[in-house]
Amino acid sequence: MKSDERWLVAGLGNPGPWFRGTRHNAGFLAVDRLAERHGAKFRLRAARCRVAEIEIDGRLVVLAKPQWSINLSGNPVRTAMRMYGVPAERLLVVQDDLDFPFGAVRLKRGGGPGGHNGARSVGEALGTRDYIRLRFGIGRPPKGQTIGTFVLKEFSEAERTELPALLDRCADTVEALVTHGLNRAQDRLHTVGT
Repeated sequence: MKSDERWLVAGLGNPGPWFRGTRHNAGFLAVDRLAERHGAKFRLRAARCRVAEIEIDGRLVVLAKPQWSINLSGNPVRTAMRMYGVPAERLLVVQDDLDFPFGAVRLKRGGGPGGHNGARSVGEALGTRDYIRLRFGIGRPPKGQTIGTFVLKEFSEAERTELPALLDRCADTVEALVTHGLNRAQDRLHTVGT
């Protein structure tokens, strides 16, 4: 490694086979894609996260999938940060977001959780919202369907067709963030599309 700078990329989701492929697990799917791209395998760590270590531009990037309920992601993320010596300014949390249409990807530092209990848990555990979030739009539930039911359903067949390209876009954004910093990664993401 050419740099001592370390990053933690925490994808939010629910562990277990019942939740694999659900909208609420978009964060898990994005870090899975990044691990695949770099030939890394996840393993269980004491931080109550499955982790994989990759290198981007000479920097150690730890990919983490907390193994508690998504709504309790904060303590595992905080523990992983301490284990790897990663400060809040180099934490990236990847999460699903109801406020954006399916496939929209947004990158920003800070801000409120916007009704996402996993993001709220991370902010409370860290005592700060000053970390970076990559939000993956999943859209709103159709009329008559509750939010709880919607987020725990699998992506539709049409959405699954688009998903690989969108997850690649998330992986590209993480690589740009680590390599070039937040502003350039945001410019690149928002220039390429919504």
